[in-house]
Amino acid sequence: MGEQPEIVTLGTRLVYENRWMRVREDAIRRPDGSEGIYGVVEKADFVAVLAREADGAVHLVEQYRYPIGRRVWELPQGAWEQVQRADPLDVARGELREETGLVAARMTYAGHFFQGYGYSTQGCHVFLAEGLSQDEAALEAEEQGLVTRCVPAAEFERMLRDGEIADSTTLAVVALLRARGLI
Repeated sequence: MGEQPEIVTLGTRLVYENRWMRVREDAIRRPDGSEGIYGVVEKADFVAVLAREADGAVHLVEQYRYPIGRRVWELPQGAWEQVQRADPLDVARGELREETGLVAARMTYAGHFFQGYGYSTQGCHVFLAEGLSQDEAALEAEEQGLVTRCVPAAEFERMLRDGEIADSTTLAVVALLRARGLI
């Protein structure tokens, strides 16, 4: 028998939906009996890949992120929204090749974390890619202008330290890989 949730859903309505996400508004009852609403963004899980060369250099991508109105450096990452229950390993291999043209001989699964469970259902599967070989990238329309760059380990550390990399997923991936002793 499962544990009763602290917050009870009384009803739900779909507010918005597109190819990438659904937004719903739930009527809820809190533990004290008071009622309210909760907005939830439903998104498919995604993957993030730290692709590392034998000398420790890391492959990054830079792209324009519309919500913040600027270009940013981050690890290759993405989802296959159109493929229900896609194997995270397949998605990781696909996103790495699509964005960077890289093919990995070894993909190590490091774990899963939630992107922002205060408002969203989306989680992230983390992979370390090694034994890299270069092929051609195959960017999607949404990735126009994406560039990739292999940065030496010391420069990657500097970018992290100086806030030049501000992507929360990239920062969480590095922390998880370090905690697991993989980098």
